[in-house]
Amino acid sequence: MTTIKLAICSIFVGFVVLGVKALAYWMTGSVALLSDALESTVNVATAFAALIAIQVAAKPADANHPYGHNKAEFFSAVLEGVMIIVAALLILREAYHGFMEPIGLDAPIEGLLVNLGATVINGVWAWVLISRGRKRQSPALVADGKHLVTDVLTSVGVAVGVLLAVATGWWILDPALAVLVAVNILWSGSKIIKESLSGLMDEAVSEKTLNSIREIIAAEADGAMEAHDLRTRHAGSVIFIDFHLIVPGETTVFRAHEICDRIENGLRDALADARITIHVEPEHKSKQSGIIVLE
Repeated sequence: MTTIKLAICSIFVGFVVLGVKALAYWMTGSVALLSDALESTVNVATAFAALIAIQVAAKPADANHPYGHNKAEFFSAVLEGVMIIVAALLILREAYHGFMEPIGLDAPIEGLLVNLGATVINGVWAWVLISRGRKRQSPALVADGKHLVTDVLTSVGVAVGVLLAVATGWWILDPALAVLVAVNILWSGSKIIKESLSGLMDEAVSEKTLNSIREIIAAEADGAMEAHDLRTRHAGSVIFIDFHLIVPGETTVFRAHEICDRIENGLRDALADARITIHVEPEHKSKQSGIIVLE
C-alpha cells in the first residue's frame, strides 16, 4: 500500500473510531469517554493534514523548490501536535463542568464494550502506520501512528477509571480521569512538535546512520585520500549528504568522477532517497582528518 493510500485509509479509520466513541459517550454520559471521543476528532483532522502534506511532499523539485517539497510532512506533524494540545484544553473544560456537577453513568458496561471496539481498531491501525511509516521514512505517518498509540493507552486508562467509578460509586473519578487524559495527550502533543521541529531545523541524521555513511565513503572511495567536512540533514524521507573529497593532484577529472560515482552508488544502495553533493579537492587541501579512505 502506498503512502498516500495509507493516509486516505487513516481518514476512514478515524471517522469509524470517532463514530464508535461518540456512541459510547451517548450511551453513558461519561466525561472521560467524551474526552476519549474528543481526542479522536483530532485523529480525523490530522489524518486530513497528513494526506495533504504527503501529497505536497511527493511533488518533484521545481524552479521555486530546487531541493524538493519533502519538509511539508514536518509541517503536518507540527500541526498534529498543536491540535492535540487544543483537544486537551477542550477536555479540561469538560472535566471542569464534571467536577462542578458529578453525575452517575448510564449503561457504563455496555458503553465500555463499545469503546473497546474502537480501541482495538486504533491499536491495529497504529501498528500499521508506524511500521509502514518508518519503512517509507514518512514523519507524517509515524506521527499519526504515535498519536494513535497514545489514543489506545488513553482508552485503556479511561476504561479502568470508569470501571472504578462504577464499582465504588465515586462519580468524581470520571472527570478526574478526564483530567489525566488531557495531561497525557498534552505530553504527547509537545513531544510530536519537538520531533518535527528538529526536522524543520535541519537536524543531522542519527549517529548510527552517520557512522554508516562514514563507513561507506571509506570503503568506496578507492583512489581518493580522505573525505572531510561531512554534513547531513534530513527532510522527510530524503537525506542530504555533502562532503569534500581529497584526491591526488595528478588525478584526472574522469578518474575523480568515477570515484564520486562509486561513492554515490554505495550511499544510495544503503539510503535509497539520499541526495549527495561531493566537492573534489587536490591533496594540498587535505586536513589530515575526517574519513580516511580504506585501501
